[in-house]
Amino acid sequence: MLFSKKQFSRSRTHGAGMAFAAALLFGVPNVFAQPAATPATAAQPAAGVIIQGFSSDRLARIAPSMQEQVRTGMFPGAVTMVARNGVVVHNEAHGFLDAAKSKPMPKDALFRLASMTKPIVTVAAMMMVEQGKMGLNDPIAKWLPELKDLKVETASGDVPLNRPIWVQDVMRHTAGFVYAGGTKSPRIKKMYDDLNIESRETDITTDDMLKNLGQIPLANQPGTVWEYSISVDVLGLLLERVAQKPLDAILNELLLGPLGMKDTTWWVQADQLGRMAETLDSDPLKVGMLKSYRQTYNPLGKSYFKGGAGLVGTATDYLKFLQMMVNGGELDGKRYLSRKTVEFMLSQHTVGMGGSTISSTGPGYGFGLGFAVRLDEGMAWVPGSKGDAMWAGAWGTSFWIDPKEKLAAVIMAQGPSNRTHTRMLYKNLVYGALIK
Repeated sequence: MLFSKKQFSRSRTHGAGMAFAAALLFGVPNVFAQPAATPATAAQPAAGVIIQGFSSDRLARIAPSMQEQVRTGMFPGAVTMVARNGVVVHNEAHGFLDAAKSKPMPKDALFRLASMTKPIVTVAAMMMVEQGKMGLNDPIAKWLPELKDLKVETASGDVPLNRPIWVQDVMRHTAGFVYAGGTKSPRIKKMYDDLNIESRETDITTDDMLKNLGQIPLANQPGTVWEYSISVDVLGLLLERVAQKPLDAILNELLLGPLGMKDTTWWVQADQLGRMAETLDSDPLKVGMLKSYRQTYNPLGKSYFKGGAGLVGTATDYLKFLQMMVNGGELDGKRYLSRKTVEFMLSQHTVGMGGSTISSTGPGYGFGLGFAVRLDEGMAWVPGSKGDAMWAGAWGTSFWIDPKEKLAAVIMAQGPSNRTHTRMLYKNLVYGALIK
């Protein structure tokens, strides 16, 4: 269960709003027993109710808006969830699970999380920092000697590093690594592709990936430019060396198991494939991306666990992780991080550096450790609070947490070509419903 009955009983929800919140928490009648061609819909709260500061009338705008996205071909379907003060105030499935639009979307659908894997891996890394197993200013080459002789590409040739790549750098995308699809350097792109760094179409072992990465120059000096990259993939491999365990075991022990994220996994078992949300065949990114996200078998021993992109999961699971962060590192009586560590992670860590998160976040954000962080109330494309934190996945998933408002929200969809539109739309809808 996501949140406790005790938490619910202390909330200020009342009347019909309490009945609605209780239905969300303790079980909603099956709304999917309907004709196959009918999209999923969810029970709506009574009109005119305020639920943890949210207007039920305004929350009710989310469903028709999502159905309009389905109708216009943004994605087949979605699952949306919002919690405030530890109480789920919105939990709905919309549209369809499959590309053919024949199966209503269930709330427990599995989604490719892509880069929403990154915050989970970074939190696990910070738990290991708290345990004294590594420090943020430790050179990563201490555990990854394959990367000890890296150089930096410049217009006048490759040059030595001004300083080592720190653990902090691979948490905040300031190591100098890149993604092949985003780098401005044709040479580095070709080397990433030729040496299969991102395991785009074929498997590559951890040892081979690191050996190959050690041959490729960095795009920037460490600590000088924020550039979205394979940094968290490297962080995942670093954690494996520090813990002497595979990354799936590390996450299961530190986070996924204790948080009860039972459906979050690196590969989908054959009997669960029917729960996988699909992308419309009309989406031009679908075919190429499916080659990279080979999540129907255990990669252990075949390919490295992608700490930057490899997880599959549900909206309910991810909201548990987010609520833990909103709570300052604790959930259901178990502490994962100290309050000060969470505050530190959600602070600006790229002061004075080049680069921008705008393509993922819109304007107004910097980057902390594992999360983009809002720098002020204004500048952004959507409402929010100074210090709210977010990230998203290439397949169309997105989340944010707003510690000031004690708010966590997630949208799970699989519409990669329209993902920026989707995440901004949903954020507007949620903040537009928050009235107290």
